[in-house]
Formats: sequence, structure tokens, C-alpha cells
Amino acid sequence: MINTPLILVVDDTPANLEVVAEALDNAGFEVAIATDGERAIKQATLSQPDLILLDVMMPGINGFETCRRLKTAPATCDIPVIFMTALSDTTDKVTGFSLGAVDYVTKPFQEAELIARVTTQLKLRHLHQTLELQVEQRTAELADALQQVQQSQVQLVQSEKMAVLGQLVAGVAHEINNPVNFIHGNITHVQTYIEDLLTFMQLYQQHSAHSAPELQNAAADLDLEFIQQDLPKTLASMKMGTQRICEIVRSLRNFSRLDEADYKAVDIHEGIESTLLILQHRFKNKPESPEIRVIREYGQLPPVECYAGSLNQVFMNILANAIDALEELSTKHAYPENKIHAGQITIRTSAMNSQWVQIAIADNGSGISKETQQRIFDPFFTTKPIGKGTGMGLSISYQIITEKHRGKLICSSSPEKGTEFIIQIPIRQSSDATD
Repeated sequence: MINTPLILVVDDTPANLEVVAEALDNAGFEVAIATDGERAIKQATLSQPDLILLDVMMPGINGFETCRRLKTAPATCDIPVIFMTALSDTTDKVTGFSLGAVDYVTKPFQEAELIARVTTQLKLRHLHQTLELQVEQRTAELADALQQVQQSQVQLVQSEKMAVLGQLVAGVAHEINNPVNFIHGNITHVQTYIEDLLTFMQLYQQHSAHSAPELQNAAADLDLEFIQQDLPKTLASMKMGTQRICEIVRSLRNFSRLDEADYKAVDIHEGIESTLLILQHRFKNKPESPEIRVIREYGQLPPVECYAGSLNQVFMNILANAIDALEELSTKHAYPENKIHAGQITIRTSAMNSQWVQIAIADNGSGISKETQQRIFDPFFTTKPIGKGTGMGLSISYQIITEKHRGKLICSSSPEKGTEFIIQIPIRQSSDATD
């Protein structure tokens, strides 16, 4: 054995102690002694022996009571106890075993028998401890494996959801695009026709003094003068509306780049804007929470090689969390009426150098504690109520940035001062990026 086992011998008779101690010492064990039960309990608590040889008949508390106290104390309950006694009554042996003893040696004993029983119990204890350690290790391995499986399942579900969302958005954008382009293109022709008709109407009015009374009455009822003024404005607003729809369709198509398997150089600002468009309804003023203001501080960025759809997913997760934090704050604390833009999200972009870009998304919410920040990227960790979040959004975002894009995702937050997530990714993924 690498470590010499320590045996605590408890007996009130010095001669017995000497004999037992000598036998154990000759067998290569380290020996400690105690002459009564109280000293034995203190000694066992302090020295933590590997085994206790305990006499039954002692002054003060006897061996049975000493064993009972040892087995009820957390510090000594796992130490095996072998009783040594001249008692041979079966009832006494049963009493000893019921109190937790592992063996019984009857005096006078043979030295070889004593050493064999001690050695056997030490081996059993070592096997028990080894087995417990193996069980703990195996349990930890199984727990890790289970967590990995759960994480993979949630990531798969999340990826599938985003893929379905991308297909849905792309499909809707495609279906809307054709009729909108048809309407938008025809408005130009309609505008030309209307201008011609209005010119004709003006010419008609100039020569309508001698027209039939029925035509004059109809013109008065129609209020032709108002129509001539308002119709061009109506057409112009319709044209602006169709242009806006075309812009929305382009943004939806940009956001739905979830089926692009390879890196592609894209405009990061387009991805941010398409994500803001998807979340636009959550920024508006609602009865339960005021409007959330979005401040854009965009720098000059080159096209960045990335998985555009996955990066949009990161923007979505971080922005959605910021909105949740601001909405939660508004429900807990009523904002002053004169504070129009109580909730605020600031998006800053910049080129760190010739190889890296940075995107920072900050809110002015209640912030995140240091304890929470340490676990914020852990799988399944969430501070939201049950049913409000899976705890996988930021974990997946961290994986997308650090593993898929070889970048960094940093959380910086102070209580009552808001939270900022900083994304740093290389401009080119095809070559080695350095800090």
C-alpha cells in the first residue's frame, strides 16, 4: 500500500494495548491508542484512522455506546469498527453488528487471525471507497453526457426552428414580391394616365360654360376640383407604400439566409437591419410598456465573411433578450410620463483593425449581477420564468461566434446601468485571424 493504514486501538488495559499494538506494528500498520471511549471519539475525529479496534468492556462509556456515537457523527461514521471482547454471547455480537460494527474478535485472540481480519476489512473499505469514487465519476460522466445530449437536442430544435422560420420568411417574401412588383410597376402607368385625364378635365372645365346642365350638376356633385388636387397625392402615397413593401421584402430575404452553408462576404448592417425589422413590433409603444428607442451608431465596415443566417440568429437572440429586460423593467417600475424614450437599445459597429470588426448591442435595463454573468453562456441557464425561455439562446450564440466564426462574445453589465454584448469576429474566415 502506498499510504500506511492507521489503526486506532481502544482498550482500558495497558497490557492488551501493548500486545495488540505490537502485533499491528509488526504487520506494517501505523497504530494510535486510546484508553476509554471519550478519548477514542476525540482521537478518531482528529486523526481519521482507517480502522478502529474497540474493546467492549471499558470504564465510562462502554464499547457499544462508543460505537453508536462514532456511527452517528458525520466525521467518523464511515470508519470500520471491529469489536475486541471476552464476551462470546450471541446477543452481544448481534448488538455490536446492529450498531454498525463490521467484525468481532473474541479474546484471547490469535495474532494471525487479528491481522487477517484487520487486513480483510481494510481491503473491503478500500474497495468500497474505490467503488464509490468510480460511481461518482461514472455519474458525473453520465450527467455530462446527458447534458450534452440535451444541449444537442435543444440546438437541433433551435436550428430547425430557425430553418423553418427562414423558409417561411423566404416563402412569404417570394409570394409577396411578385404581386407587389406588379402593383408598383403599374402605379407608374396609372399615374401617367391620371395626369392625362386631369389635363383633359382642366381643358373640359375651361370650355364647360355651355355644357349640358346634367354635366354641370354631376361635376359639382363630384367636387372635381378636390379630386384634381388629391388624386396625385394619393397615387404618390401608394407608390411610397409599395416602395416600402419592396424594402421589407428585401430585408426579409436578407434575414432568411439560413440555408447558406458556406462563408459569404456580406454587409453586417443589412443583417442587423433585417433583424430589427423582424422585431419591429416589439419596439412600439404598448399599454404595458413604453416605446423602445433604437439608436444606431454604425461605423464604416468592409464586407465580412460569415455565415449570414447564423449571425442574424445571434443578433436576434441578443436583441430579443434586451427587449425582454426592458419590458420586465417597465412592468416593475412605472416610468415618468415626461420620459418618452425610457427603454433604449444602442447598436454600435466599428472596424477594430484591418482584420477584425466589432458589433456592440447595449440596453439601459436593470443590468446583470456578477454571479449571473459567470453562467450566462452556460447551456440551459436562464433567469426567466418557466415557459419563458430555454436558456439556450445565448449558449447557441456563444457557440456560433466562438466556434463557427472563431470570434469572441463578451458580456459587460452593471446593476442598474444596463447590459452590453460585444461581438468580435474576423473580417476574413478563409485566412488565419490574429488579435
